[in-house]
Amino acid sequence: MAEVILVFSESIVLDGRAYGAQVCGRESGKLWEGWIEFANNDEELRTARETTQPNREALLHWASGLSMTYLEGAFARALNPSIVRPATVIATPRFDGPAPAVITPKPSSVEEAVLDPYSVAEKGETFLRQKLGALRRLHLRNIVRSYELADTSVDLEALTEAELIELIVAAVMSPV
Repeated sequence: MAEVILVFSESIVLDGRAYGAQVCGRESGKLWEGWIEFANNDEELRTARETTQPNREALLHWASGLSMTYLEGAFARALNPSIVRPATVIATPRFDGPAPAVITPKPSSVEEAVLDPYSVAEKGETFLRQKLGALRRLHLRNIVRSYELADTSVDLEALTEAELIELIVAAVMSPV
């Protein structure tokens, strides 16, 4: 519901007729919109929305800073409102349909290895064996797959943790 936010003490004079001016506003969604009304005994005019503010207090602050020059311009806008018509756009589509769906490859069933056996092996075979010994079969298999340490014919699922460790150590520690 609209309300008067501020009434100006000075009048706008046009052709010898004085018009009182006031800023009015209303809440519109989560914002406040403000406009200016002018009136004398014979005529009432209003501007289109002059401002949008975040709350009533901000609208009052805006209104209290308006100068007489601004009010005269607003009065001229109220007397001769611009009619804004949206431009009619006739457009044609550039394509016959949407872009094809992007198909992303399925992720590999191999998870990322939890350690780089070559990097660990730089600290020695014993250190490599200690680190590998702390891992479960799943992680050991992922290391073998990620670093392609065994022929694809080897059934990694059938190997024990100890066998997987030996396979990794043998592949990593062998001279190139």
